[in-house]
Amino acid sequence: MRKYIYISLLTGLIIVGGWFLLQKVKLEYAFVPSDGQTVNREQMSSQIKMLSSKEEAGTNKQIELGKKLFFQETFGNEIFFTDILGMFNGPFTLGNVAKAIVKLRGEGTNNLQVEAAKDFHLGDIHIKKGDLIQTGLDVAKGSVTPLGVKIAFDEGRLKAGISCAVCHATVDNKGRVIEGLPNSDLNIGLTLAMGTNTAAYFSHTEMKNIKDYVKDLNRTVETSDGKKEALPDPKTFEQFVDMEIVKWPIGSNDTTIDFVNNPVQIPDSMTLGDHPYGWSGQGLIGPFKGLSAAINNAHAQNMDALSATEISGPVLKMDKEVYLGTSLQRAANPKYRYDYRSKEKPTEFFAKVDPTPKVAGVNRLIPAATFPRASFTTTVGLFSSSPGYDVWEQLNAMSAYMNSLQPIHTGLEKDREKYELGRKTFINAGCITCHGGTYLSSNEVIKSEKLKTEPARGKALKGHTKFFAEPSKYVDHTPVPLPDHPKTEPIKLTKEEREQLNIAWAMGNSNGGYKTISLYNLFWSAPYLHDGGVAVGPNMEMGVSNTLMKGKKADPYNSLKALLDPKLRGKVIESNAQSSKLRTAHITGEGHTFWVDESTGFTKEQQDALIHYLLTVTD
Repeated sequence: MRKYIYISLLTGLIIVGGWFLLQKVKLEYAFVPSDGQTVNREQMSSQIKMLSSKEEAGTNKQIELGKKLFFQETFGNEIFFTDILGMFNGPFTLGNVAKAIVKLRGEGTNNLQVEAAKDFHLGDIHIKKGDLIQTGLDVAKGSVTPLGVKIAFDEGRLKAGISCAVCHATVDNKGRVIEGLPNSDLNIGLTLAMGTNTAAYFSHTEMKNIKDYVKDLNRTVETSDGKKEALPDPKTFEQFVDMEIVKWPIGSNDTTIDFVNNPVQIPDSMTLGDHPYGWSGQGLIGPFKGLSAAINNAHAQNMDALSATEISGPVLKMDKEVYLGTSLQRAANPKYRYDYRSKEKPTEFFAKVDPTPKVAGVNRLIPAATFPRASFTTTVGLFSSSPGYDVWEQLNAMSAYMNSLQPIHTGLEKDREKYELGRKTFINAGCITCHGGTYLSSNEVIKSEKLKTEPARGKALKGHTKFFAEPSKYVDHTPVPLPDHPKTEPIKLTKEEREQLNIAWAMGNSNGGYKTISLYNLFWSAPYLHDGGVAVGPNMEMGVSNTLMKGKKADPYNSLKALLDPKLRGKVIESNAQSSKLRTAHITGEGHTFWVDESTGFTKEQQDALIHYLLTVTD
């Protein structure tokens, strides 16, 4: 036990004083669990394994690499989160993260409580210095860093970035890692809002017009066409973005850049059979049935807001100089901070400090074959890829690993008689129409009009399609860095794929849609629907405002009951509607009105049995 305390103390000492010893040294560390530190994954039946295609299975070598990347690969986003967004310059500091881990004395936790380094007041949130921030970060037993957090010493500074595991892995009550489950209490919105330049994330807000935040008309930049345009007031704009980001309930975040605040739940990463990928189903083509493209979207776009600089004009209707200047004018590290008084264009200033000068942003990215245009495989015309690998190699390895993850036992006592009644009810109620097959999914994208759920997220990609190219890719084994004039080839689409993609990306007159999710892991993924709006607590607390927003987890049984019962759902929707935060973050819990109750001819016993079946189907 003492060795863990000593290691954590050493981490703290390095944070406080070790920087001057490392001026010319770059060190990185992220926790990767050994097999003995993970919960044994339950193996599914041989029938299910046989049904997985070679395209989805991957090789043992890919899976091994994918696991390592899943837990530690940031593609360099520690620069964005630390140097640009200033995530650790406010009340939430890396020094206090280290102190919190020391206090664990080598034990694990699924909610690291970190002392606030200073006061934080935002709307109805009041945190005083020394108060404990409920981060939702998970720490495995014996680890000195949270899951999915990479600590790096670079340029004499301590930095931290995040990998897939911060959102898509958790720990059990013994501190063992559960791979692939959503971190359902991760407080992304609060920890981001505590950053000193959360304004860099402004494309994830309900910003109507940036001119609404201009106070000084002399704070201008020269636009791409030689005109002058004013930047927003730094302090006022920062407060606006903070107020928007903090609306996200625990376990959710906004993953699209469309000036609509539409957070979605963190999904699990047990992805086999759950295609197409992404809540709207936009990850449908490319390697691993679109999974690699969906992973790329998370890293290339959402882990580095600056990567959208080149598409900001056609997609966001904002000149790239204004976009970049707005993002950098409060950058945490003075090296990256833009000063309008320099009279340089923001792109000219950034070019002198850009760690990846051949592409937009600071992450390790490469131009896609369609660059600068987006396509059905990339929202920003870029791909995450590190030097020394082939194009797609890292993304494909993570896909292979995620497809290897199997559901684990829920720990519920399985009642065979009730389970069989639930299975029959599932069929008789028509659930099997959309959720049939081995993985309980039709693997289709359903139009928003049919589901009648909150539609904002379903059409979030429409702006990208206005700067679109037909999908193409570099030929296999193209290395990174890219050679001069790399060879490309088109990605051929079937008629059915194009029809589905047109819905998923809200092409043309489409209002978008949502994928038919697999019904595996429902025990671990409450609340329900893409917006996480169907939330009911263990004591029947109704709605997100009475559960997640008060630090309470949604109960899977009660929340599923509200998904199936119109009376309970009505109470959930009413509760959600009373919260201005939820209304303006498009969290309602509406839609998917497929009732299984007395109104549709089913008894309470059948409803109870159906819920039991859904919760234990993979046990």
